[in-house]
Amino acid sequence: MRHPGKEGVDDMRSAKESPYRLTPNLFGIAFGTAGLAQCWAVAGGTVHAPQWPSNVLWIGAAAFWLAITVAYLRNAAAQGRLRSELPDPVTGPFTALLAITPMPLGIALAGHARTAGETVFAAGLVLTVLVGGWLTGVWIRTDSRLPQWHPAYFLPTAAGGLIAAAGCAALGWGTLARVMFGYGLVSWLVLGSIILVRLFTQPMLAPPLVPTIAIEVAPPVVAGNAWFAINGGHLDRGAELLAGYAVLMALVQISMASTYLRAPFGIGHWAFAFSYAAAVTNGLLWLEVEHVSGRRPLTYALLAVATCAWAALAARTLLGLSRRTFLLRVPAPPAAPS
Repeated sequence: MRHPGKEGVDDMRSAKESPYRLTPNLFGIAFGTAGLAQCWAVAGGTVHAPQWPSNVLWIGAAAFWLAITVAYLRNAAAQGRLRSELPDPVTGPFTALLAITPMPLGIALAGHARTAGETVFAAGLVLTVLVGGWLTGVWIRTDSRLPQWHPAYFLPTAAGGLIAAAGCAALGWGTLARVMFGYGLVSWLVLGSIILVRLFTQPMLAPPLVPTIAIEVAPPVVAGNAWFAINGGHLDRGAELLAGYAVLMALVQISMASTYLRAPFGIGHWAFAFSYAAAVTNGLLWLEVEHVSGRRPLTYALLAVATCAWAALAARTLLGLSRRTFLLRVPAPPAAPS
């Protein structure tokens, strides 16, 4: 008679023997795909772009999120890392993406099944706030060093709060949208000052973390997108102020191009996906509110850039997976003394 637990034991042994360490920045793949889906969804509302690309991308983002969640949690549990992932000073902030990504997915789902979409969004929002609050407490009470900080520290509270604000506005939850906008905006202002001091005064980030500098452009454009969602898509002083800082951060990204090109390709490069997609989405909204002449071809040009950039990341990821260079390998144990 076959032992009922044998298959589970074999699976656990296989996971423990995995040569790879799956890190939470893998969720950047699903997050970035959701960002591109949002670009196409916004274009559908502004210039009546076809909706099938956004639908396909939403489904892809959900599939990526689910697959990565299962693989990541299984790998972390097998390697005994579940309790140490959140407080990790390097990868800990990325764990928030597990909670944040379901929020835009829930908004997309709400367009087809309102109750189910609201449930997914609300679950993501609650989990995002809990993770953000817990991590903020960790950063306060632990003896962290400034060189350990990097722009992904924006994710748990600044990004999470601003994305939640946009989602609440889309669902018609006006008061909660403004509350979450304040939550995200103040978090951005506080964390932004610390992160820029770190980038200005400390040695350059380690090569795998260099692409996270792309996240610097995300707060002003995500805040701008949320503000348009809250105020009904009107141009006002708040939108103008956010756009001013977004321009500066976009120029910074251009100046960083040569630095980015020298960084070896890896999981961290998916930091570009959502950040730049959010910037494109903000650009599409500005074309609409300013009633720019010829905004239709400009919209499609921006969509083409964003889509080709995502495709390039996906192709390079598949190449890295085929060459077994994309995922981090578990360090080999020290040889036993002879």
